Formats: sequence, C-alpha cells, structure tokens
Amino acid sequence: MKSCVTISLVSSLRGGPWILWDDLATSCRKAADLGFDAVELFTEGPSAGQPGELAALLTETGLSLGAVGTGAGKVIRGLTLTDPDPELRAQARAFVSDMIVFGAQHKAPAIIGSMQGTHGGEVSREQALDWLGEALEELGEAATAAGVKLIYEPLNRYETNLFNRFNEAASFLDGLNTNGVTLLADLFHMNIEEADIAISLREGARHVGHVHFADSNRRPIGNGHTDMEPIADALREIGYDGCISAEAFDWPDPDAAAQQTIDSYRKYFG
Repeated sequence: MKSCVTISLVSSLRGGPWILWDDLATSCRKAADLGFDAVELFTEGPSAGQPGELAALLTETGLSLGAVGTGAGKVIRGLTLTDPDPELRAQARAFVSDMIVFGAQHKAPAIIGSMQGTHGGEVSREQALDWLGEALEELGEAATAAGVKLIYEPLNRYETNLFNRFNEAASFLDGLNTNGVTLLADLFHMNIEEADIAISLREGARHVGHVHFADSNRRPIGNGHTDMEPIADALREIGYDGCISAEAFDWPDPDAAAQQTIDSYRKYFG
C-alpha cells in the first residue's frame, strides 16, 4: 500500500476536506519530506501548476500521483452526470474525460464523487441510474484506453441519493459492461453508512480501487472514533495494494494534519 496526502489547488474552497493548500511545489516537497509515497490532487481542471511543473516535481521528489479529483466540475462549474439537461450531462462527461487524460499522463486515475449528482424532481432514480451507468460505461472505456482506472465514489446520504452503501455500488458496477471502473472506499462516508466497514470491504473486495483515509469527523485519522485496526486488517486480507489517501480536514492546521496522517499510516500499515 502507498501513503498518500491530498493537495488542493483551489483556494476558493479553503476549508474543504484536503490536507495541504500551498502552491504545488511547496505541497509536493512537504509531502516528500514527511515520507509520503504519493499525492492526490484537487484542481480546477485538467492541469496543475505551470506546464511541465507537475512531472518535474514528481521526478524531483520521487512521489507518484495517486489520483486526481473531478469535484471542481460540480462545485465550480455546476456539472453532474445525472443533470436533466442533456447538454450539461455532455459537458460533465467531457470534463471527466479531460481529467482522465490529465491523470493518465502521470499514471493516475480520476475520481468521480460529487459529479455523480442526484435524483429527484423531474429525474427519477431509475432515470438517474441509467444516465450514471451510461456515463460510467463511456468513461470507463476511456480510462481503459488511457491505461488507468476510473474510480467511482459512493457518498453519504447527505451528499447523494444514488449510492450510499459500498456494496450496493459494487453490485451496480457488476452490471456494467466496462471493466474500467472501480470503487473508492472513503472511510468518512462509510462510517456514516456502513454497519461494519471491515465486512463491507471484504464483501466488496473485487471493486476496492482507492481508499480515503479520514476519521469519523473527517479530521485526520486519530482525531475521531473510527476503529482502524479491523479496517487495516481487512485491507491487508483482501490484498489491497493501492493508495491510502488522506482526504480530510486540515485540522488543526495543514502541517499538523499531514504529520498526524503519516503517523497514523505508519501505525496501521507501516
């Protein structure tokens, strides 16, 4: 497994669940100095820093790019894959496609979280899931062609009404034709929705493709009441070898949050 820390380059969203907020170079060097293996980026679109800067920093620091988030498509541009407007759905797919290409340049997957959208009003659940499935089929194949996976993230009930439980989402993926989509196990969301996170991970092992490492209150692990031992045991037992990525609040401050995260990673996975 790889230790990973999130970097947000979207200053207007300060206070969101990302650990490091400095410029790209400062954040990457901090991550490397602390001993992280990888970084996960949240950006406004399919770029980071100056042209060539990210590749140079990854080479300089020895870090890998763990994943790229697509959430700016929703929170900044208002796009979702289940919007009733077909033009906006097309724009959402195009945005995710661009993020897939961006991440794939550095062998990193893209994550679909908030861009999945919701159902309600004029959009029935059945219709929303049809649109979501169509998008995942198309984008999963695009990811495969680019040599990476697309990661779909079940969110808690306060953020979406599509899939909240990990294994409901796993069953949905089982019904797709593409093999290019996997799931994100976000421990914060799972703490709200799952009866037993470790059991859910074992049952959905075939689709565990990325892990977000955050405590019950979305602070860095060790600042809430999530019982990490059985979760860590489950991830080892299923042979998970991907990123354990801290998508958490920068509490009490970014440097302390990053240090707490790497200490917790070493405690449970080192």
